[in-house]
Amino acid sequence: KVMQANGLDERTNLLVEEYSTSGRLDNITQVMSIHTQYLESFLRSQFYMLRMDGPLPLPYRHYIAIMAAARHQCSYLINMHVDEFLKTGGIAEWLNGLEYIPQRLKNLNEINKLLAHRPWLITKEHIQKLVKTGENNWSLPELVHAVVLLAHYHALASFVFGSGINPERDPDTSNGVRLIAVNNFCVCDLANDNNIENASLTSSNFGIADSLSELEALMERMKRLQEDKEDEEASQEEMDTRFEKEKKESLLVISGAFDDEIVSTDVSRYIEDPGFGYKDFARRGEDHLPTFRAQDYTWENHGFSLVNRLYSDIGHLLDEKFRMVYNLTYNTMATHEDVDTTTLRRALFNYVHCMYGIRYDDYDYGEVNQLLERSLKVYIKTVTCYPERTTKRMYDSYWRQFKHSEKVHVNLLLMEARMQAELLYALRAITRHLT
Repeated sequence: KVMQANGLDERTNLLVEEYSTSGRLDNITQVMSIHTQYLESFLRSQFYMLRMDGPLPLPYRHYIAIMAAARHQCSYLINMHVDEFLKTGGIAEWLNGLEYIPQRLKNLNEINKLLAHRPWLITKEHIQKLVKTGENNWSLPELVHAVVLLAHYHALASFVFGSGINPERDPDTSNGVRLIAVNNFCVCDLANDNNIENASLTSSNFGIADSLSELEALMERMKRLQEDKEDEEASQEEMDTRFEKEKKESLLVISGAFDDEIVSTDVSRYIEDPGFGYKDFARRGEDHLPTFRAQDYTWENHGFSLVNRLYSDIGHLLDEKFRMVYNLTYNTMATHEDVDTTTLRRALFNYVHCMYGIRYDDYDYGEVNQLLERSLKVYIKTVTCYPERTTKRMYDSYWRQFKHSEKVHVNLLLMEARMQAELLYALRAITRHLT
């Protein structure tokens, strides 16, 4: 079903030749290739983490990718890295599960679990435990490399499920691991940007008129926010209240009713404590998610330099990728041209950080409420916090007039916002350990 490689531009094919670790065009790359500029940043940083000089041996890198993807039951990524692990000389026995791997790797289970589901719980004690002296300890550069890989693959699992990417049908890659179809999206629809209206409007009871007025209303709100900004500034106190309100509400956004998922044994062998997931604080009356004031520890002023110092150059590559996705725009919205989408992109990015308790003092969280309607919030929360629960219905239910390429752009923003949030918590803990 996937569109053939010849449907891709020259540039993408060159990028794949240069940076693909598997040596072929996989479905993730196909979908991302809708946004070639971003794809280049993505492939360069991923290639660097997996292939270039770095503190960790190659097989370790792929095994860590498997451990990270397993937290979200992402068979697609697990299968991909099982292959890579073996190709780079990994010991086949490790693929039988966590009890077969060296203690050093096992020691990453805790930080993998926290980063994936509740990164705000990571403390300097977790870091100390990993780097304390002893035969199984991690050096700080190794640990930073591992943390970058974990965050990268948790976030990439969000992208895979959010975009409905299915395993490639290729008998050589099964390695005895069952290929599980993720859901019923078709990558070719996304990569060819077949118009959404063919796909979802016919299958839903929304008339085209409804979704058009939804689009007009959103553009109207964006325009109004731009104008209001010039008129009045909300007080700091009011801004605080809006953040707390949005944070509390984000915890009450429930993504679908679900029983405990059954985890296939192929995946469960790589997971410790499978019941541990994203925690909704507000609902269970426990302590509230502590607020992480972005000013106290920012990516630009703190995270970037720490990561670059301990694992050279990765900071530059990640920084470029974050900036690229944050600033990426074609100045269009659905059928409209010349639209400034800055407020919308910022609302998406900051909403993800808000769900992780990260707050920007200079941002008015009232904007999130005005720009992101409920079905979009449900989608964002699911893709970011429980990606394995994403369904095609959720994908279809928001922004019904928008093109697939715009929804893929949303997924890229969610993925990078999530990765940055995880890194901020981990790097802050490492900084505390160092000081």
